[in-house]
Amino acid sequence: MPRVTEEYYEKKKQEIIDAAYRVCARKPITSVEMKDVIAETGFSHGVVYRYYKDLDEVLRDLVVRINRGNAMGGRLHAIVDGRAASEWKTVIREVCDMLADYLKEVGTDVLKISLYCDVLAMSDPGRVKSIADKIGQEESSPFLKLAPVLGVYLTDAILKNALTPKHSVEEILQFIIASYHGIQTGYVLSTCYEAEQLEGKYDSKAMFSCLADSVILMLDGK
Repeated sequence: MPRVTEEYYEKKKQEIIDAAYRVCARKPITSVEMKDVIAETGFSHGVVYRYYKDLDEVLRDLVVRINRGNAMGGRLHAIVDGRAASEWKTVIREVCDMLADYLKEVGTDVLKISLYCDVLAMSDPGRVKSIADKIGQEESSPFLKLAPVLGVYLTDAILKNALTPKHSVEEILQFIIASYHGIQTGYVLSTCYEAEQLEGKYDSKAMFSCLADSVILMLDGK
């Protein structure tokens, strides 16, 4: 039997991940099974199991691919780097504008998969932790990179502008991330599932503007 080249090996793995992406965009990850991915690939069980021993290994590589393809570090640094501490309100507004644009740019399939991952994390946290532990720092969620960069800037802005925030920087960052996930959920429900209660009432751009106003007020201590 001829030796399989590294290029061939990676190509087959990518085809399996492509199939997993399509499956996970159609149905909740909590109900996805390895047989669904295998059927989607059109390969035999033996071929797929030659590359992945179980579904969690497939999901791990799927998450890595999504995170790599949707990094926001460069944009965040472009907003923060070189900005004076006195420009902190502008920075907050530009970060929230960036998040609003990011929501639209990543695409609804990725957002649905992200939402399904959140559901899986709630229903089986141990399993999700096991998958997350196998993801490298450079391949982790874009939001894990947002917090420290923005946190350093905000801490400096508080000191240099003598601000008196009502909450710690860590709590404010958690608020931003939690708010993003909430807005994302509403966006997915209104865009992908046409939830009647949100029809004609959901403006994600306006919500991110409201988030910026809220964060500014929290930092200003008013």
